[in-house]
Amino acid sequence: MSDTADGNSIDPPLVHLPIKTASKGFYNGFSTIVTVPSKVIVTLLILWAILFPVQANEVLALANDTIIRDFAGWYVYLVAFLMLIAFILAVIPKTGTLRLGSHGEKPEFSRFSWFAMLFGAGIGIGMLTYSTGEPLAHFQNNPDIIRGMIEPVSAEAIRPAYIYTFLHWGFAAWATYALVGLAVGYVAYRRNLPLTIRSALAPLFGKAMSGPAGHIVDIVAVVATVLGVAVTMGLGVEQFVTGLHRLGLGDWLIGPEGTASSAAIVVALILLVGASTISALSGVGRGIKWLSNLNMGLSFLLLAVFVILGSGLLGFELLLTGIYDYIVNLPGLALTLWSADGTTSGDALAQWQLDWSVFYWAWWIAFAPFVGMFIARVSRGRTVREYVLGVILVPSLMCFVWMAIVGGTAIDLELSGAAQGTILSSGISDQLYATLAVMFDPAIALVMSGLVVILLMTYLITSADSAILIVNTINGAGEDSSASDRRHHIIFWGAAIAFVVGSMLLLGGIEAIRITMIIGALPFSFVVALMGISIIKAVIYDLIRKRQGVACTAHASEVIENPAAASSV
Repeated sequence: MSDTADGNSIDPPLVHLPIKTASKGFYNGFSTIVTVPSKVIVTLLILWAILFPVQANEVLALANDTIIRDFAGWYVYLVAFLMLIAFILAVIPKTGTLRLGSHGEKPEFSRFSWFAMLFGAGIGIGMLTYSTGEPLAHFQNNPDIIRGMIEPVSAEAIRPAYIYTFLHWGFAAWATYALVGLAVGYVAYRRNLPLTIRSALAPLFGKAMSGPAGHIVDIVAVVATVLGVAVTMGLGVEQFVTGLHRLGLGDWLIGPEGTASSAAIVVALILLVGASTISALSGVGRGIKWLSNLNMGLSFLLLAVFVILGSGLLGFELLLTGIYDYIVNLPGLALTLWSADGTTSGDALAQWQLDWSVFYWAWWIAFAPFVGMFIARVSRGRTVREYVLGVILVPSLMCFVWMAIVGGTAIDLELSGAAQGTILSSGISDQLYATLAVMFDPAIALVMSGLVVILLMTYLITSADSAILIVNTINGAGEDSSASDRRHHIIFWGAAIAFVVGSMLLLGGIEAIRITMIIGALPFSFVVALMGISIIKAVIYDLIRKRQGVACTAHASEVIENPAAASSV
C-alpha cells in the first residue's frame, strides 16, 4: 500500500519492497542488475586510469574545475539542509521517541561498541591525518587571514583556525551520515524494507523503487561508496607508508617527491586490503566489532599521551573556545557562499572555500552511503533522538578533542620555537610524526610513531572491511548474512578498492583520488537530498498514523492482520 491520505484516513506504510535477486549460481542472493553494472563501472574506471593515465588526468582535472565551481552552492546549501533536518527530528518530542524498530525493541550492540564502530568506520583515518594537518593549515591561511584581519602563523590566527577546523569535522559531516543512516534504518527496521539505499526513497516513490529507478539509486550508491572510501584509504596509505619510513624500514618507501613510492603503495595495499577482506569475511559481529573496540582503546591511549605530555592545558582551552566559537558562528558559516568577484581577496576566499569546505561536503556525501548504511546496520532498536544525537554529537566531540589536543600541541611547539618550522614544513601525512619527533627523544618518538602506525592499520582495515560489507549489502538487496556464501564478491570488492586507490595514487596522488571522489559524489548528492525529504514524509505520516490508530510498523501491521502474532510482542 502507498503512503497516501484518503479523506481523513491514512493508509498503513509500505512494508514490502521486492527486489529481484538471483536464486542460484555465482550471483545467488544478489541483484544482478545492480551488482554487474556496479562492477563494470568500477572496473572501467580502474582500466581507464591504468591504460590511459595522461587522458584520465586531463579529463579528471577538467571535470573537477567544472563540477566543484558550478555546484559549490548546491553542496553548501544541501549540507546545511541536512543538518537542520537531523536536529529538528531529534529535538521534537514526538519524532524523537520514534524507534528504529518495533516498540520496545532493544539495541543489538552496547553503547560503547556502538560508539566505537561509529567512530572507527566514519572518520578515524582522516582524524589521524588531519588532527595536526587541518589546524596547522588554517593557522597559516584562513578567511580571516585572507581578508587581512590577522597575521598568519600568529597567536591571533589560532582561534579562527579552530572555527574552520571544527566547521569541517563537526556537525556537517556527522549530520550527513546520520541523515542517510536514519532514512535507511527507519524504513528497514520499522517497515521491514530491505537494508539498502533505494528503500529510503520508498516513502516518496513507493513500489517504483523496486524497478529501474531503484536499481539506478543503488548503483550510484555503490560507486559513490567505492570512491568515497578511496579518499580515506588513500590518505591512510600515504600516512601509513610515511610512518613505516619513520620507523626506519627503508628509503624505498618514499619516492623522489617525498610521497609514498609506487612499490610502497602496492605493498601497503596488499597488506591492508588483504587483512580487510579477511575481516569482512568474519562479519560485523566479530572482526569489525573487535577491531573497532581496539581502535577506540588505542585512540584513547594516544590521546592520553598528548594530554599528559603535550600541550594539554592549551588543548582544553582551544577545545572550549573552539566549541563556543563554532556554535556561535555555525549558522552564518553553514550558509556562506563566497564567489569570485575579480578582487584579490574575493577570488582567494572563493578558492579557499572550494579547496576546503566544498571538498569536504562532497567527501562526506560520497562517504555517506557507506557510513550511513553501516551506522544503520548497527543502530537497530535505538530511538530517533538517541540515534541522531549519538551519531552527531559524540563523534563530533571526539574529533574536536583530537583536533584541539593534538593540533594544539603542534601549534604550541611551532609558536614556542621548539619545532623551528619542522612541523609546518612537513607534508600533511608526516606532520603527526614530526610533532612526536619534537615532543620526545628519538627512541620514545620511535615507539609512539609505531603506535600511530598500528592505529592507522586498524583504522584502514576497519574502514575497508566495513565498506566491502556495505557494498555487498546493497548489491544483495539488503541482506548481509552468510558472508561465507559471498566470499568471492567480498574478495572482488576488496581488490577493486585496492586497485582504485592504487591506480589513482600512482596516477596523480591524493589529488587524483580527491577529484574522482568529487565527480562520483555529485550524482549521489541528489539522492541524499531526496532522502532528506523522504525521511520527513515518513516521520510525519507515522505520527499521523499513531494519532489515528493506524499501524505504522511492519510488526503492527502483521498483528492487525494476524492477531496470533501479538503474542510475539
